[in-house]
Amino acid sequence: MVDQTKLFSQTFMKSKANVIVIYGESTSILWLTSVIIARNMIQLILHQSVRKEPEGKVWITAAQIDFISNVVRKLVDLDIQMLQGAISITIHSKEIQDFSDFLQGVKPSGQGADGFINDFWEQAFGCSLSNDTAMADTMGTCTGEELLESLPAPFFEMSMTGHSYSIYNAVYALAHALHIRVKVGRLDPQAPPGKELTMNGDEIQWHRVFTQVPPLSLCNANCLPGYEKKKKEGKKFCCYDCDPCPRGMFSSEKGLETCARCPPDQYPNEDQDQCIPKKPNFLGLGETLAIVSTFSALSFSLITAVVLGIFIKHRNTAIVKANNRSLTYILLISLLLCFLCSLMFIGKPNKATCPLRQTAFGIVFSVALSSILAKTISVVLAFMATKPGSRIRRWVGKKLAYSIVLSCSVIQVGICVFWLATSPPFPDVDMHSMSEEIVLLCNEGSILMFYSVLGYMGFLAIISFTVAFLARKLPDSFNEAKFITFSMLVFCSVWFSFIPTYLSTRGKYMVAVEIFSILASSAGLLGCIFPPKCYIIVVRPELNNREQLIRRKM
Repeated sequence: MVDQTKLFSQTFMKSKANVIVIYGESTSILWLTSVIIARNMIQLILHQSVRKEPEGKVWITAAQIDFISNVVRKLVDLDIQMLQGAISITIHSKEIQDFSDFLQGVKPSGQGADGFINDFWEQAFGCSLSNDTAMADTMGTCTGEELLESLPAPFFEMSMTGHSYSIYNAVYALAHALHIRVKVGRLDPQAPPGKELTMNGDEIQWHRVFTQVPPLSLCNANCLPGYEKKKKEGKKFCCYDCDPCPRGMFSSEKGLETCARCPPDQYPNEDQDQCIPKKPNFLGLGETLAIVSTFSALSFSLITAVVLGIFIKHRNTAIVKANNRSLTYILLISLLLCFLCSLMFIGKPNKATCPLRQTAFGIVFSVALSSILAKTISVVLAFMATKPGSRIRRWVGKKLAYSIVLSCSVIQVGICVFWLATSPPFPDVDMHSMSEEIVLLCNEGSILMFYSVLGYMGFLAIISFTVAFLARKLPDSFNEAKFITFSMLVFCSVWFSFIPTYLSTRGKYMVAVEIFSILASSAGLLGCIFPPKCYIIVVRPELNNREQLIRRKM
């Protein structure tokens, strides 16, 4: 130990370093003292009478110098000035109220004094509290009234140190915990099932590190609203993935096992964490489709009425008579009603419009098609009757035309009456065809009867088209077969394309398709048959006479 100290002391004294770092406890200071003692002994042996302390050194210590150093300082006459300007790195602490008063009241003979206080007192003040005379002669006798504040500050501070402050916080935390203790629940074995344990979570003060209260004891956090649990294969039951709810389903709470379906009149929102009411879907009066359809129907109705007025005003002219003016009036009136019946498809379905709109549309269209068929057959028979010796002449006349119109129309009327009597259309709602809307519609009652009405109209249209096509090359003065052929071609094209389009749409667009088909087919009949006649009647009246018709024939 002496050799080691000698080695250290020589190294220490010969070092030119101006900064000395001391890290350790009391033993570190004792080692430093031994170095200085050894140095003094060497100086004495070498007869060096001048003592030279290590001046100009900057001391850096990890904490305040322990009080044991004060005793050593007295024994070896260590100059405390050598520590002037030392830097001490200490643990953070705060001033504690009444701590200084507490220290001033500490006495070895006071209340609560123990062996630790006595040892501390002897080491701090370098005196003896025991009855040992030899020790008392060497160190002096402690009176017990020494003042702690008289100790040099570098060796003992009256303020609370960092280590003491940490101990103070630990004791205070324990005392505090044993004290802010409150009743947060109770266990009652006699309570109903599921209610044996009651907890008041608001009274619990959880640790601040918890990001969720109450804290979870799970492999993963609860699934958020809009998600459902999906078990991880090979993992415990409490370990799972969170998958988004399937389309059309929702979850409104955290940690739900599975998503649920919304009520039929609601649908999930974008986040799938709640249900919102579906909007009603029908062709309302204020919508663009309804406005365009209404304007078109009224415009075509006005045009038809004007054409009917022209034919009535010029009813005695040759061109009106040549094409059976009674059938012309019936056709124009039925076309006018066709345009107007499309208005019944607009607006919210009700008990009045649902039974009428399909049946009225079917009957009116059947009358129009029957009139065209009667006109075509009348023209063919009239041409054939002009041949010498023809027996067909007796069939030509209004009775045949009226019979065709009446018989063909009565069949459609019978179908519609049977439909209304057995399974009439009625207002209904469809909550499943569209995910975000409730479709307000007219349930057709019997789909078979609905397609029977359409099928009979198609049958009349095909017969009229066939007869007109075969008679298209007859002289213009006797017939309008060419125009009827074109009109029936338009009519058939519209309604053959109507069926697949109608079946592929939903809601108000399905209604719009039917309105468009009614307007387009009616406009096709009106536009292909009557404009040439109106042109001659209004613009070229000089051609509207019997002589011109006969000349054109020849």
